[in-house]
Amino acid sequence: MRKIFQIILQIIFLVLFIVLIVIGKIQIWMGLFVAGVIISLFFSRLYCGWICPINTMTRSVSWVKKKLSIRGFKIPGFIKKTWVRYFVLGLFVALFLFAIITGKELPVLPAALIIGVVLTFFFPEELWHHYLCPYGTIFNLVSKKSLYMVRINEASCTYCGLCQRACPSGAISKSAGAYKIEKEECLVCLDCSEKCKQNAIDYTIKKEQEQAMELPS
Repeated sequence: MRKIFQIILQIIFLVLFIVLIVIGKIQIWMGLFVAGVIISLFFSRLYCGWICPINTMTRSVSWVKKKLSIRGFKIPGFIKKTWVRYFVLGLFVALFLFAIITGKELPVLPAALIIGVVLTFFFPEELWHHYLCPYGTIFNLVSKKSLYMVRINEASCTYCGLCQRACPSGAISKSAGAYKIEKEECLVCLDCSEKCKQNAIDYTIKKEQEQAMELPS
């Protein structure tokens, strides 16, 4: 039921995004994006997993690739460098500022969607979500201290690795034999929770001790 609701919501926002492009009111979407950034302060990257039209399209591409058994290329090592994602973000911001200053209409948002979809045809989704998406980088910075997060219950986890394989953003890593979700990289799509046979993954509020650790001394 949760998955059906999620898909319906994603389709609604994708249609809204397309309509705003067609009628020339794409700036309205930026208001929705800003609202998503504010929400991420409390509920992590819900915008990414439930609203973002780029995510909706890249997920669809990955589904088609899986059905047709299409294998893509591995993510190039240099793209995983931290500076790359901030360079892309800087370029993205520069284009926006250029459009505002000059008054020229640049199709930045539609271009980002097209680039994300094309890259996903050739590479894993993780390339876009984790390393190149400028919106994702913004959410990455903002959601580091969000109150809610997707968490793996180590007491229930059997370390099968299904959650890591299901994660489209590469947010789940394995360290010292245990799996951990990097909150700032998690799209809150809950695909990992759906795949977990032990029901060991929940979207929940941070533990009190974790919140205390983040408070300034």
